[in-house]
Amino acid sequence: MESYLSYVYIAPVISFAITWMVITLLLRRFSDRILDHPNERSLHERPVPRTGGIGVAAGIAVGAFLVSPPEWWPLWLGAALLVGVSFLDDLVGLPILGRLAAHFLAAGVLVAGLLAQGFEWVWAVVVIVPVVWMINLYNFMDGMDGLAGGMAFFGFGFLAVLSWVGHHQPLMFVSASIAAASAAFLLFNFHPARIFLGDAGSTTLGFLAAGLGLTGWHYGVWSLWVPMLVFSPFIVDATVTLLRRMVQGERFWQAHRTHYYQRLVLSGWSHRKTSLVEYGVMCACGVGALVFQLASDGVRFVIVGIWALAFLGLAQSVSAMERRMSR
Repeated sequence: MESYLSYVYIAPVISFAITWMVITLLLRRFSDRILDHPNERSLHERPVPRTGGIGVAAGIAVGAFLVSPPEWWPLWLGAALLVGVSFLDDLVGLPILGRLAAHFLAAGVLVAGLLAQGFEWVWAVVVIVPVVWMINLYNFMDGMDGLAGGMAFFGFGFLAVLSWVGHHQPLMFVSASIAAASAAFLLFNFHPARIFLGDAGSTTLGFLAAGLGLTGWHYGVWSLWVPMLVFSPFIVDATVTLLRRMVQGERFWQAHRTHYYQRLVLSGWSHRKTSLVEYGVMCACGVGALVFQLASDGVRFVIVGIWALAFLGLAQSVSAMERRMSR
């Protein structure tokens, strides 16, 4: 207990410091390497290094690993696999089937680890595809200065608070360390961004969001709805956009600029304004998840209904804004 009480302060600080130092080194020594060049589907206007995920991964590896229980090694093995494969993709580009195979393998390692801790087989089969989707949707949503880094800071920060409410110290310390690493990255990524996450960072953060969400659910720390509510701004935007593109017969696997956050920027909003509004939505969802966790079953049903109506209203507002701009 005493060691955990010290690590709750030390681990997040270490994660923040390591991430800051690694990204600073990358910008000083390798700022002209592995660049993300602007194209017709991007929102930035100049080449930007996409190596920030290496700094985030380093901070998480040193900080969060200090407070992670030994039986969580499959979570970190899956994350390490994604960092390696995704960084290789950032370097040379990999075929989509190769990337998907790595995503499913990482999800399988995570689920195998949960099975070893008593996770039910029926759920193990069901959750693999959602984990893979979380890996990819976080990558899809990493398309604007400050968005993915800020959402990771708030998302994992709320998971830390919810873990504290649920009296699960390791989950709280690990979540806080990931939030701290994301905060350090955000110092370099808020508009105008000096560095991007790259696939090595975005896929890993998506995997960890799914992994910690499932871990907390398995341990009875929270309902499965809780992590879904916390990360719902990313989940809803990416899922609705994918389904809309599929219905319209578009090549949904290709890069595009039709996510709601991208549509806001293309409608005239600045990167800063869009990011800050998204942060506000993320905080509202985090608070909603906290209320959900403490509420009775009847109130929980109402919260989910309000959450669904709120996102429907936000989606309609973006569409209305686009119609006004087109007149």
